[in-house]
This record gives sequence, structure tokens and C-alpha cells, in this order.
Amino acid sequence: MSPARKRTAILISGRGSNMRALIERARDASYPAEVVLVLSNRPDAEGLEFASQSKIACAVTEHNRYASREAFERAMQNELEIRRVELICLAGFMRLLSPCFVNQWHGRILNVHPALLPAYPGLKTHERALAGGVKIHGCTVHFVSPAMDQGPIIAQAAVPVLDNDTPETLAARVLAQEHKIYPAALARIASGGYRIDNNRVLCGDAPAEPEPLRVPFTEG
Repeated sequence: MSPARKRTAILISGRGSNMRALIERARDASYPAEVVLVLSNRPDAEGLEFASQSKIACAVTEHNRYASREAFERAMQNELEIRRVELICLAGFMRLLSPCFVNQWHGRILNVHPALLPAYPGLKTHERALAGGVKIHGCTVHFVSPAMDQGPIIAQAAVPVLDNDTPETLAARVLAQEHKIYPAALARIASGGYRIDNNRVLCGDAPAEPEPLRVPFTEG
């Protein structure tokens, strides 16, 4: 008998393009995670329509309806418990989670960040990468920790920064990689067979990494 698929919730605030990538991969019955809930803090989040059309349970917990972040997170926790969620994926969820909530889900909550952490944590990563003159940029899937964008790294992918790049063109190239490595990283975690050693995610005796991306160098 094959092992049970991990019951997974995706938290969104907007269009949820990474949510779509995760849902599409999870349509395969052999994929080790099953998306059982899409939860948003905004009732007008575009991703809710796609999730509903995909016959996935949706819930809305509006943060501005609660007197405190603690009350808001208790309401989210209730929705997660109703669906017996085992793993959480943040996909454009634009609310900072409290240390209490994060610690409750230690080792079970993932996020994708549009930069090669530990470089460029926070917002406006593409603008900052261009301003910094870097030649390589990319994205990171990591476990969520109480400190923003500092949890153990599960997977990364790199893209070249081109001379004529704008924040928009660079963002599009990075997003395409996010859609590849996030489902792959979730599959790795849902399958087990990994451990966290200090701040590193190890698979067997080696760091858990995707296939290395070879970035071509073009003269001129």
C-alpha cells in the first residue's frame, strides 16, 4: 500500500500563481502531497476562483475583521484543523505570521521567495538585485521561521541577469523557476527522507538541492 498523501493547505492573498503550479502538480495521484484547502486573508483574492474551479475547499479569514493578530491566527488555525492539514505552503500570502504560529508549524510550513536567500530578503527583490549589479538572481524555497526569510533552505534555482533587464522582465524569468522548484520542494518534504541540521536541509548525507542550473555566459 502506498503511503498516504500529505494533506496540504496553500495560503494566498492574491492571484496565487505558485498556488496554481502546486495544484496542477498535485492532480497526479502519485504526487506525495494533496491540496485540501486554499485559505486567503482577502475575499477578493483571484486565486480563490481557480481553487474553487479545481474542486478544492476554500476559506477566507479576513485579517481586518479581528482585533489582534493572535485572534486572526486562531481563526486560521481552526480552518487548518477542520481540514486536518499536515503541511502549509505560503504562496503570495502577504501577512507576517507570529512566532507562536510559526513555531506551532515548525518544519511543516514552506515559503517561496523571489531571490537567492540569504541575499535580498524582504520586498522589491528584483529592483534591489538590479541596483546591486548582480549577474545571477533567482528564487528559494525554504522552511518558514520566526525570522523573516531566514528559515532552512530546501531548494534554489538561478537565472542570469541580462544587461537589458527591467524588474518586470527579471521577475518573469524568476517566477518561471518558482513554478518549477516549489512543487518539487513540496514533493521532497511530503515524501520525507530529509532532516534539518542546524540551518541546512539534508537529504541523506547530502544537502537537498535541485538539479544545478547552468547559466550561459554571453559576451558582448
